[in-house]
Amino acid sequence: MPGESLGIIGLNGSGKSTLLQIVAGVLQPTSGAVAVHGRIAALLELGSGFNPEMTGRENVYVNAAILGLSRVEIEAELDNILAFADIGGYVDQPVKTYSSGMLVRLAFAVQVHVKPDILIVDEALAVGDAQFQAKAMAKIDEILAGGTTLLFVGHDLGSVKAFCNRAMLLEKGRVLVEGAPDDVIQAYLYRIHKENLEKQDTVRLERVDWGYGVEDACVVAASVNGGVRHLKLGFGERVELSFVVRVRASLARPQLIFDVLDGKGLQLTGRRIELPVMTESGTVKVQLSFKAEFQKGIYRVRTRVVDAPSLEQTTVYSRQEGWLSFDVIDDSREHFTGLFPVPMDCLVEPLG
Repeated sequence: MPGESLGIIGLNGSGKSTLLQIVAGVLQPTSGAVAVHGRIAALLELGSGFNPEMTGRENVYVNAAILGLSRVEIEAELDNILAFADIGGYVDQPVKTYSSGMLVRLAFAVQVHVKPDILIVDEALAVGDAQFQAKAMAKIDEILAGGTTLLFVGHDLGSVKAFCNRAMLLEKGRVLVEGAPDDVIQAYLYRIHKENLEKQDTVRLERVDWGYGVEDACVVAASVNGGVRHLKLGFGERVELSFVVRVRASLARPQLIFDVLDGKGLQLTGRRIELPVMTESGTVKVQLSFKAEFQKGIYRVRTRVVDAPSLEQTTVYSRQEGWLSFDVIDDSREHFTGLFPVPMDCLVEPLG
């Protein structure tokens, strides 16, 4: 649908990139048909279609024409494309003299300036240096705000949450789950953790309250500020969380990982909390308290019970999200930018 952003996730080999290549017309399907309405820009293998003997400027003309722009349209956008790529005088040098970063920047600039109806992105958001990446992300946001449809494939689940309003999970070319990004991502992580856990242990993951987990290694009760699961707070008011955690005896170093997520499900902060090693499976109570020093908005709590002999050997036994939340109602943009303040010293001195 116009303006929709669809994230496609799945393990390697599930068919994600193949699906995008079929939609883009790079590959032909072995069966079935794809109907595409509108101009497509595909951030797949950036720069792969450039002629190394031609200059960057010449490649812009050829590439933009292949994407459906007329000569007049290309002339109208040429300055914007070259300014966005920002490769200076190299634009009139043969592409074979470019670094890989310069090639990707120019190719990306062409794709995002053709005013696409459909933008296809396959793990191509990490382009160029940090400054160019920020510019690229802002440009994609601008394109999407204009009503362009996005098809996004990536292993970065944070990007799926940030850019997409719908998602699907693929496995061996078949759609397993389709719906809201949070639901699809949870199904994806459930399958990953289930497979990993069953390789290491005899236990099986099950659906538990607000997520999935092992029955004797999960949060069994939770409350915020004494009982309610959602509350409204002013900036700086205290949030007091209480968890009852069931801990199985076989865990070598049990921990509760607590995270605060923003409205898009992106992790803002959190911490690992050591739990006692149990000789017999039992429950422990964990209490947390902090100030709601966040910008205006709704924030959710996520918990994971893990066994973590080391950071590199962390096994997830449960993952539960969204059953506790708080709403900061004060607009604090006058005092700080972003989602939460960072303590800092600031000195302003007149120089003359």
